[in-house]
Amino acid sequence: MEIYQKKSRWKLYLAIAGIVILLISMLFTNYIASRLAQEERDKVNLYVLAQQSLNKDRGDDDDTTMEIDIIKTIDIPVILVSETEKDIISANFPEGADIDKELQKLKDSGVEPIVGSDGYAKYAYFKQTQLLTLLEYFPWIQALLFLAFISIGYLAFSTARRAEQNQVWVGMAKETAHQLGTPISAIIAWLEHLKIMKPDDEETMEIVTELENDVERLNLIADRFSKIGSTPKLEKLNVAAQLADCRSYMEKRAPRKVKFDFPDLNEPYFANINPPLFNWVIENLIRNSLDAMDGKGEISAKISEDSSHILIDLSDTGSGIPANKLKTVFEPGFTTKKRGWGLGLSLAKRIIETYHSGKIFVKLSKINKGTTFTIKLLKT
Repeated sequence: MEIYQKKSRWKLYLAIAGIVILLISMLFTNYIASRLAQEERDKVNLYVLAQQSLNKDRGDDDDTTMEIDIIKTIDIPVILVSETEKDIISANFPEGADIDKELQKLKDSGVEPIVGSDGYAKYAYFKQTQLLTLLEYFPWIQALLFLAFISIGYLAFSTARRAEQNQVWVGMAKETAHQLGTPISAIIAWLEHLKIMKPDDEETMEIVTELENDVERLNLIADRFSKIGSTPKLEKLNVAAQLADCRSYMEKRAPRKVKFDFPDLNEPYFANINPPLFNWVIENLIRNSLDAMDGKGEISAKISEDSSHILIDLSDTGSGIPANKLKTVFEPGFTTKKRGWGLGLSLAKRIIETYHSGKIFVKLSKINKGTTFTIKLLKT
């Protein structure tokens, strides 16, 4: 659990650092944009003052030409409007632009004109330059690029980590199956030797029978591990019957105060499954329930179906899972117990989703009231 808490904290710290860097960049860019916008307004204001000074005694067309040239030198789209709004002069707009429409757009956008003293330039409406417009959009473009970079990096990291985890899973499983093979073979040989040594000893034969059952179980476990990493063979089987088998095995090993409530086998539900691996998942879930119930309670199973899936709900009346841990229950290393590697649920998820093309998730969990896991399989 501690490793996931540390990992979550590091993710949070990195996210906060990234957001702070992005905010600083956006604030600085906005500051520059606001300064540039004020400078443009100051330039237009200076122009209005200059043209008023130059044209106090305007009386011919040459003066008008000079005024327009002054406007062009500041490179800002400007519309000069007389007090009666009958005389309109513009500069720095694209050739063929409809000035009346441009003027109306500026008014509708809430742009405050610079007000002169009098004359044909009573009101000076101006449009911000293309550079300023790009600068205002830049923080949002920057934010989108930042999010895209983070998303691509996260996907790449997650894919690489998942591939590495898969290799670890496969290697560990194959090695476990290999290591189990040697002692199992030796135990089988010793059992055969005991049969030969004391064939008429009933007590010895009874012990041999129980040991053979345990060896058979070990062989099943080794077979399960050997299937990890390879494509298992799926069979069309009755899921309810498989649940009954798991119940029969686990109920004998459960405390007497634990009750099992499993579905009736009269209504079959068929799906393509691999019995050893599927039963492994069910047994893992039941074992976790037993650990969470502290020796007493109820484990129940319910099977339902929709148009294309079979839904298996496994519930217990145990201690439940805290809400802040629900997202990490299927991560390798997650466990609420003092002992254990925390690989059971992670392995269950891999078996259901990778080998059976299904889904497994926590449907409901309440502290001290229990947990319900749901397995979703394609029905046949």
